[in-house]
Amino acid sequence: MLLPYLQDEFIEAGCDEAGRGCLAGPVFAAAVILPKNFEHNLLNDSKQLKESDRFELRQIIEQEALAFGVAMVDHEEIDKINILNASIRAMHLSINKLSVRPGFIIIDGNRFKPYQDIPHQCVIKGDGKYFSIAAASILAKTYRDEFMLNLASDYPKYDWENNKGYPTIKHCNAVIEHGLTPYHRKSFRVSDPQLKLSL
Repeated sequence: MLLPYLQDEFIEAGCDEAGRGCLAGPVFAAAVILPKNFEHNLLNDSKQLKESDRFELRQIIEQEALAFGVAMVDHEEIDKINILNASIRAMHLSINKLSVRPGFIIIDGNRFKPYQDIPHQCVIKGDGKYFSIAAASILAKTYRDEFMLNLASDYPKYDWENNKGYPTIKHCNAVIEHGLTPYHRKSFRVSDPQLKLSL
């Protein structure tokens, strides 16, 4: 069972991103403030859930959260400032959108830049430990998946309806064969998935 919060002195927001390892599309981030008594048996790290469960949970989170914000940084800015800085920027933008100001922020992972004067704590694998980070991971993932699904029909060779921009074998082969789309991150290298490293 996930924990409701890391500390109970201040209003706490959980924050996470989605799409950091993708070859194409933006990185999305979400920030969520949940009621202190919130719990849900299904809510967990978004990567552990079926797609239908994620979208069902998104509705519950958006209805029950005290506040939530979702933001994105596009592929062009990722190429300019690098994916780590773009991920942190997306998280800051998502916190900007909260209608309730948090007094403490917990972030999935181990890298973050301070947001204004609000104290924060990075939590490795936090989306499997705290409800608010898990909720943020659900929102970031579902909003990003929707974005890529909306683009998929315009670029059918790249199989985005299945891979959402992640570097699957089919996606990498399509890039090698057909080149980059306007939505690909030019700073990300695509290697031939058939090549094996000789040990």
